[in-house]
Amino acid sequence: MAAALSGLALVSVAAHAADKKASDIVVLDLREVAGYTDFFVIVSGTSDRQAKAIHDGIHQGLKKDHGMLPRRVEGLGEARWILMDYLDCVVHIFTPDTRDYYRLEQLWGDVPRLDLDLDEGPSAAAG
Repeated sequence: MAAALSGLALVSVAAHAADKKASDIVVLDLREVAGYTDFFVIVSGTSDRQAKAIHDGIHQGLKKDHGMLPRRVEGLGEARWILMDYLDCVVHIFTPDTRDYYRLEQLWGDVPRLDLDLDEGPSAAAG
């Protein structure tokens, strides 16, 4: 069952990724420029094995905490770029080389980034 992601669930994505030692967690606000999703959450794992662990942590955490499952998951086999589509939020889990190659943050450089305070929820970052 895929459902709309609330602000609390968006923070939960980042928190579950951080619990699995994800690095460089970035949230891009696409609400003004994309019709297919509201947010990208972009994270890195040090290896394909860690990328899978991050995926598993997010998947299990959102299912347990919010009753949410992704509509689609791609890239789990090779695990260099795992995409989890929660409709309102698309989670991108990269290995470092793959993240450097695709450079999603630069591609979407004009959109606002959200600063997630894992205690208080998302707030718009300055600049």
